[in-house]
Amino acid sequence: MVVDTLALMPDFLDPINLLSYFGTWALIGLLVVVFVESGVLFPVLPGDSLLFVAGMLAAGTAAAAQDGTVDANFQLWQLVVFIPIAAVLGGQVGYWIGRNIGTAMFKPNARFLKQKYLDEAHLFFEQRGPFAIVIARFVPIVRTLAPITAGAAKMNYGVFTLYNAVGAVVWGVGLTVLGYWLGRFEVIQNLLEPIVIGIVILSVTPMLIEWYRRRKAAKEAGIPTPPMESGETT
Repeated sequence: MVVDTLALMPDFLDPINLLSYFGTWALIGLLVVVFVESGVLFPVLPGDSLLFVAGMLAAGTAAAAQDGTVDANFQLWQLVVFIPIAAVLGGQVGYWIGRNIGTAMFKPNARFLKQKYLDEAHLFFEQRGPFAIVIARFVPIVRTLAPITAGAAKMNYGVFTLYNAVGAVVWGVGLTVLGYWLGRFEVIQNLLEPIVIGIVILSVTPMLIEWYRRRKAAKEAGIPTPPMESGETT
């Protein structure tokens, strides 16, 4: 079956499992996940692959839609309108959290709110400036923590809102429409599992590259190599 459980992932990272969990409320569940992952302190969710699969379901071609595993009454217009709205709102809440509460809730040994995640997001933000808010949309964990980091750094609210909206539209509409278009091809339907895994790998690649660069720079400078843990995203 095309949509067998992705054995390499926990159930909550499998987009089909996650959507099927919400049943007839799949659209609402999808928007809640997008909202939460966009800045509301739960950075480990399948944002990219979830949007791609939602687009496929909107096309009505995925096996999950055909066999009733997921309530597939998604309409493309609903996804391209409401996903960016949920993403913008999540980012704005994340900014508010960072601005008003700060980052004290992040602890070195926490299960989800790890200090190392915040450090990665802060470095990502510092290196790329405001446009990092847009780029971060495509990097798991960083997309959740970048708004919090921006708020804690007291980034201009208007500037943040602009880049947050741009990133939400490019990410939310882009991945959904890509899934909708590609989902019409049978070969894509038959390769859903490896495609989802590939999306996850591509998503974490920027952070792995960043870790490798720091590791190389540390080696050249003759200082202790940063541990792999500082570059992990899961």
